[in-house]
Amino acid sequence: MLPSKRAVAGEVVEEDSTIKGETLLKKPRIDSLHLCAAVEATDKNSSGNNYSSNNKLNNNGNNSGEIVKLSNMALDDGNPAEIDEDLHSRQLAVYGRETMRRLFASNILVSGMQGLGAEIAKNLILAGVKSVTLHDEGTVELWDLSSNFIFSEVDVGKNRALASVQKLQELNNAVLVSTNTTKLTKELLSNFQAVVFTDITIEKAIEFDEYCRSHQPPISFIKSEVRGLFGSVFCDFGPEFTVVDVDGEEPHTGIIASISNDNPALVSCVDDERLEFQDGDLVVFSEVIGMTELNDGKPRKVKNARPYSFSFDEDTTNYGLYERGGIVTQVKQPKVLNFKSLREALKDPGDFLLSDFSKFDRPPLLHLAFQALDKFVSDLGRFPVAGSEDDAQKLVSLAASINESLGDAKLQEIDNKLMRHFAFGARAVLNPMAAMFGGIVGQEFFYFDSIESLPSEPLDPNDVKPLNTRYDAQISVFGSKLQKKLEEAKVFMVGAGALGCEFLKNLALMGVCCSSGGKLTITDDDVIEKSNLSRQFLFRDWNIGQAKSTVAAAAAALINPHLHTEALQNRASPETENVFNDAFWENLDIVVNALDNVTARIYMDQRCLYFQKPLLESGTLGTKCNTQMVIPHLTENYGASRDPPEKQAPMCTVHSFPHNIDHCLTWARSEFEGLLEKTPAEVNAYLSNTSEYTSSMKNAGDAQARDNLERVIECLDREKCETFQDCITWARLKFEDYFSNRVKQLTFTFPEDSATSTGALFWSAPKRFPRPVEFKADDSSHLQFLMAASVLRAETFGISIPEWVKNPNKLADAVNKVLVPDFEPRKGVKIVTDEKATSLATASIDDAAVIDDLVARLEDCLDKLPKGFKMSPIQFEKDDDTNYHMDMIAGLANMRARNYSIPEVDKLKAKFIAGRIIPAIATSTAMATGLVCLELYKVVDGGHKVEDYRNTFANLALPLFSMAEPVPPKVLKHRDMSWTVWDRWIVNDNPTLRGLLQWLKDKGLNAYSISCGSALLFNSMFPRHKDRMDKKVADLAREVAKVEIPSYRRHVDVVVACEDDEDNDIDIPLVSVYFSYVSLSGLVKVSALKGKAPSVVWQMGLF
Repeated sequence: MLPSKRAVAGEVVEEDSTIKGETLLKKPRIDSLHLCAAVEATDKNSSGNNYSSNNKLNNNGNNSGEIVKLSNMALDDGNPAEIDEDLHSRQLAVYGRETMRRLFASNILVSGMQGLGAEIAKNLILAGVKSVTLHDEGTVELWDLSSNFIFSEVDVGKNRALASVQKLQELNNAVLVSTNTTKLTKELLSNFQAVVFTDITIEKAIEFDEYCRSHQPPISFIKSEVRGLFGSVFCDFGPEFTVVDVDGEEPHTGIIASISNDNPALVSCVDDERLEFQDGDLVVFSEVIGMTELNDGKPRKVKNARPYSFSFDEDTTNYGLYERGGIVTQVKQPKVLNFKSLREALKDPGDFLLSDFSKFDRPPLLHLAFQALDKFVSDLGRFPVAGSEDDAQKLVSLAASINESLGDAKLQEIDNKLMRHFAFGARAVLNPMAAMFGGIVGQEFFYFDSIESLPSEPLDPNDVKPLNTRYDAQISVFGSKLQKKLEEAKVFMVGAGALGCEFLKNLALMGVCCSSGGKLTITDDDVIEKSNLSRQFLFRDWNIGQAKSTVAAAAAALINPHLHTEALQNRASPETENVFNDAFWENLDIVVNALDNVTARIYMDQRCLYFQKPLLESGTLGTKCNTQMVIPHLTENYGASRDPPEKQAPMCTVHSFPHNIDHCLTWARSEFEGLLEKTPAEVNAYLSNTSEYTSSMKNAGDAQARDNLERVIECLDREKCETFQDCITWARLKFEDYFSNRVKQLTFTFPEDSATSTGALFWSAPKRFPRPVEFKADDSSHLQFLMAASVLRAETFGISIPEWVKNPNKLADAVNKVLVPDFEPRKGVKIVTDEKATSLATASIDDAAVIDDLVARLEDCLDKLPKGFKMSPIQFEKDDDTNYHMDMIAGLANMRARNYSIPEVDKLKAKFIAGRIIPAIATSTAMATGLVCLELYKVVDGGHKVEDYRNTFANLALPLFSMAEPVPPKVLKHRDMSWTVWDRWIVNDNPTLRGLLQWLKDKGLNAYSISCGSALLFNSMFPRHKDRMDKKVADLAREVAKVEIPSYRRHVDVVVACEDDEDNDIDIPLVSVYFSYVSLSGLVKVSALKGKAPSVVWQMGLF
């Protein structure tokens, strides 16, 4: 199904071939599918389980019962697994190194390899657990192909587990993937830290759960199932399950401004950032000067938490007087969860985890429905038949019978219509539901349904009958008519990364764009990197360097050969509108965003608004995910509400007054790029055309030009390197400059006791008083920085790098040869302290004269350079741990942190911050795409109301699910007209400017400004614009705005600013002026969603 370049044959492993297990440690947080939580806490009181993953689970002489493993697996040698940080960097940003190590030591059983089991196994293997055992006694049916991305037609009739193992193994060769195809017994579960069942009777599940609870340590038990548009999860991690980190977030901190000598004491913090503390949180104090009694490391409880202050119950009356400084840090408290057994939870489920508050009464009903379905299958040996009213009635009767046995806990009313829908789709495992539940986390019982995804019109029983196709399971829920619409859809998907891979898999299994009339266009301008492989499951290591869209489309075609795709490598942007032109957009039905940045999302949102196409939007951040449906005329657009921009630290803070490691890393990356990329590039710009370069600098004549010239001269003269020893000298002097001389100058200019103009201490919070770092050759961190800096400096000059540089002793000897001049601080040095300053370069009245002198010095340097000399700029690359980039940045940041007594970080943490790595895991991605595809059914059907759609925010770490109806678009009104952001006013007959103004006047709108692009075509305040009144608007766009109208386009768009007769501003839609006549029928196609009302359209007469 997926790329299988590395075909691997299975082999039966002999009985005495065993793998020794490892001790598992406690779990620090709840996360995806609760499995990462489960597998890491099971050995609370144990030295570990010995897991013979190669043993036969049933020694009965029957080959079908043997465990099969793949022969190319690297087996465990008893040592802790090393984490491949290049591969798992995004996942490490979510879990952390310790959690990942524990995850890598976990053995998991996944029982039931239909669509849901395949999704769960995929996510576990991508996460990098130690081993996954696939269990299934059944065989592949054509029915399975609509939900399981592993199977193809050739697998029909094979055992599901055996048909899955090779394709799943390809996802991660560091994970041992094996199979078992016979009945499980309780005792065999002891080989695992967590077991997941997706197709099991309640009776057997109770038996296994009781065993798992009583086992020491407890084995985490998870039961999950998907039945049509309904799903459930049950988790039991034992009677006492300890979670060290309840939300997975970094501990909150605050910088102290003052502490009162009171009972209770009041702590005020600087207003740099709002405090995130809540009443009841525990915090510790550190670095407090004056009231040193608080620096004892003792946790204290927060009360009366406010945005910038809080109190704590302690009498500080007799403590020392607070002087300055201090950090307050949240202490995460462990939480013990007491899970109920399945037997207990069936009788008394307690509080359900609610996802949709419009369905607050739904979970108890589904709790009953799943029990009734289990009884139905147990009694009849089959699932209800889709469309069978008799079967639906039997299920309702069973539910009523169970309900009556509940006594006081029984439901007052059973929704027969809901039970009917449940019965009709009970046999089907839908791919979007499997994808969602494959990434979800449950807390005791969690129920979910998406009944709104059903077609808006009632289904004919004949329409849900199987057609002997791979889509029969989906047809049994939605009918063949909707299936045909899915196959004929024309979809544009932007992005082929983590979200894109999941979407492609889902669309292929759903049959979207899988007929001759359908088409899926995918575009992504990125190529595959190693770090992609832990989440973007359609890619393999041999695809590194290849185009994402091309590889992903080819892999999706293997999942479903009928998928019609066109893979492009264009960035969706204004520059590619000749590729994605009007004709392209007008032919689309749906747009799916699979993007990773807001700028691209905003652009796609604007295009969908313009062409009135539904946009399905989603995004993830670590364990969090969100989805947003943007439906023409029904919902607001994506850009209608935006998150506030991230707060940027002032430039003076980053360069002179850092107070956290983020500031240090921001500065370090800026210095890295300045020294190794921008300055060498500036040198090459000068060398490539010296006369043009010097002329441009003289013409600029400003501080920036002066700064550029000074950096070029430094590179070619005073700091020029010809040997590797020169590079070491440069690195050693940089160390002295950055971490000693600059600090000495700063503290000379602003001594520790200096005051501001208001009399306050200059070095008050959040400023931290710095101290110089003295270089020591026996300090490994100092040498590591010098090695990285000298190696990279050598690369920019094309100097060969000797092997001995990696030898600390030899490197230290070379460093000790460097003569470091003494430094004396100077008076009158200006250091920028203005937080509003945007540049550290200060202008001078003699900049022009200085620039002339610098140009002359440059000419002298040029004469001394060898012929053809050029430098090699280095572009920062965070995902290659052998290139010394992160070594230098981490070294720069940590030495600076040492200057300011800021806690240092390791290279991995530095990579997350300086590399701006977005935390990501496969489970949240899978959940987001599953939810979006449930909405896709509604969009394709076309008859749903806004209240049927759902936007979602979820955090798998808590767990939290919040689903809500989308917000309708804002309606604007004027006289008898109304419009929303979705409307576009279309004017025919190629009007003149006068004609357009009169046409608006007739509507009671007085236009005072008309613009096209960034050019002003008309403004009532400019008398000369009256000369344009009789010119065609389209001609003015060409002449004034210099608009190049493509041959396929028949209109120009203008933005009109209007007032009504009372001088109130009226925001009107974009106005499209057609210079070639467009009929109303044509307009409906251009500007309206199929099945929806068209945009506001007026046709005007000739003027």
